[in-house]
Amino acid sequence: MKVLIAGAGRLGTQIAQVLGASHNDVTLIERDDDRAAALRDTLPARVEAGDACEPVVLERAGALTADLVIATTGEDEDNLVISLLAKRQFAVDRVVARVNDAENTWLFDQRWGVDTAVPAAAPLVSLIEEATSAADTIPLLRLSRAGVDVMETSISARSRAVGRALADLSVPAGTVIAAIIRDGRPTAPSPDLVLATGDEILVVSHSATEDEVRAVFQ
Repeated sequence: MKVLIAGAGRLGTQIAQVLGASHNDVTLIERDDDRAAALRDTLPARVEAGDACEPVVLERAGALTADLVIATTGEDEDNLVISLLAKRQFAVDRVVARVNDAENTWLFDQRWGVDTAVPAAAPLVSLIEEATSAADTIPLLRLSRAGVDVMETSISARSRAVGRALADLSVPAGTVIAAIIRDGRPTAPSPDLVLATGDEILVVSHSATEDEVRAVFQ
């Protein structure tokens, strides 16, 4: 997935770190030249200096081919402008914007190009879930010290796992199916549970990659 992140504050750099480490093609845009320079070679992402409110900067960063734009600046006005440009001028499929001031929440909708508005107080993992919900397999939480990843994969109508029992699936070594979420409710992953379209699978692993998990269910 090709991702553009506007704003290299704490939140923007954390998202770049997580999504970049998950093998996404990430570009982080920062208008402060010194900060942009300091971040280069420290993140698994390309860092572009410039004001993301300017179309030429977004285009240079790759907005024409981006799958996702995340506006995380500290100014709601900037996040709205970035969202509108991403959606209207560059036809980006998914636009996520941070709302810094709760009183401005009503503005953050599709009239301004925002697909998903995320409150500033939302935890990082929640924002990443919202940002990447278009993907069928995403890392929800990377517990690097423990060497454990928690991933989620969604079952679509085309998934090879539809209609198959969990016992019939061969998951990678060191991987456990933690829960099945069906109709918004978690279900214990019993061996005879048959997967259906719309199911969400939570997987815990210390060694499997996202591609390996995807191959089991997709």
